[in-house]
Amino acid sequence: MQAVQQPPWQTRLTPWSHLWRYALALVISSIAWVEYAPRQWHDERTLFWVDVVLGVACFALSTQRRRWPMPVAVATNVLAAFSGLGAGPATLSAVSLATRRRWGQLGVLAVVCLLSAQTYANVQPHAPDSYGVVLSVNAAFTIGMLGWGMYIGSRRELLWSLRDQVARANSEQALRSEQARAGERARIAREMHDVLAHRISQVSMHAGALAFRDDLTADEMRESAAVIQAQANEALHELRGVLGVLRDRETGEPLDGPQPTYDDVAGLVTAAREHGMNVEFTTALPEDQPVPATAGRTVYRIIQEGLTNAAKHAPGCTVRVRLSGTPDDGIDVLVRNPLGFTRTSTPGSGLGLVGLTERAELRGGRLEHRADGSTFVLHGWIPWAV
Repeated sequence: MQAVQQPPWQTRLTPWSHLWRYALALVISSIAWVEYAPRQWHDERTLFWVDVVLGVACFALSTQRRRWPMPVAVATNVLAAFSGLGAGPATLSAVSLATRRRWGQLGVLAVVCLLSAQTYANVQPHAPDSYGVVLSVNAAFTIGMLGWGMYIGSRRELLWSLRDQVARANSEQALRSEQARAGERARIAREMHDVLAHRISQVSMHAGALAFRDDLTADEMRESAAVIQAQANEALHELRGVLGVLRDRETGEPLDGPQPTYDDVAGLVTAAREHGMNVEFTTALPEDQPVPATAGRTVYRIIQEGLTNAAKHAPGCTVRVRLSGTPDDGIDVLVRNPLGFTRTSTPGSGLGLVGLTERAELRGGRLEHRADGSTFVLHGWIPWAV
């Protein structure tokens, strides 16, 4: 016989739980048998020993009431028809089955319990004459016993449901918090890279040029140092702005931070030219349709990353930047520059393009980079309205 699967709300019994349950069953057996035991001993000694043997068997069977609830409940109650000592374990098994609240099984068990109680009263020496009173008492006890088991089962399921809901809520809250932290870290990392990488690369290139130029006059050295200082100051200013990406601890609202738009692209290209880069910039975006701030910000970051990479890996080469698109078709961004022949000494995180790809995908667009012969191509598409 295959054991019945336990419902999820069924509590696991501890040694103390077993102890008090069997102690209660023994009390019930004593109450049921105390009236008939002396009569059996004096009038029908065989019936006394049958009662004891069947009672012990009922106690043994009741230990398996959770594995086979219906067979054990029926068997113990059938044996209790000839054993007052078996009344306790029979009651324990019946209550255990009732906690499952299956009406078909409860109906069968109620009939078995009632017939068992009536049979026990009738087979004992000096059986009572009032058949109706005994039937009423047995019926009331059966109803109360099964009702109590149903109440216990309902309460267990309710408590399990509440605990499960709390556990799920805590788990979901922890997951949401972790996702929020991961998203915030990724967002701050993108802002840090997008804002600072360009400035720091310019500082590194100018400082590297000073290390190799030994023909500069004092005035030229001061001029170059002033350029480095200006770039460092810009980087420091933008770093303070990046910190504004973090949320206010009191209000929870985002603080103001550096948020460039499409209107800042021309200034970005101009600044790159002032620092010695050859940049060919063309745009075919409609002038009568302002580019949304979110889309323009992503376009700005893509061009900024393209110029930064070109400055690091292909200094002195011409960088071609082209923008095109319409509100219906979206914005197409293309940055092309020759591949460098030597590795740069300027350190890089290697995460700029990864962060930009994530940024573009979060905006509903896409970004790809590839080598087209001897040219490096950075190609992105951003929807006009995000």
